[in-house]
Amino acid sequence: MTSVCTYDAFCGYCQEAEANGVEKYSLYEWTKATIDNPEKKDKHVKSFAFYKGSDQVYDKSLAELLHQDLTPLQNNGIIEELRLIDSNPENNPQPPKKY
Repeated sequence: MTSVCTYDAFCGYCQEAEANGVEKYSLYEWTKATIDNPEKKDKHVKSFAFYKGSDQVYDKSLAELLHQDLTPLQNNGIIEELRLIDSNPENNPQPPKKY
């Protein structure tokens, strides 16, 4: 497993979009607005996602084991918030429709 800072991932997405034509990246405007907002930047530099190899999505059982392993860090105040995110768009927050 590899951890990736959400803010760094957002910056990478924007850099890729700018290099390849932002019109091909449907979340570019939303992502760019997020990284340019100091309050949101502060939130996302503290946020991390975990990858299994290059996979952003993996079995729920693996995610639950990782969550279980990290829970003591949350209980000790080292991690502020710890949550599992469902990859199903119906169960996962989505960017605003205007973007």
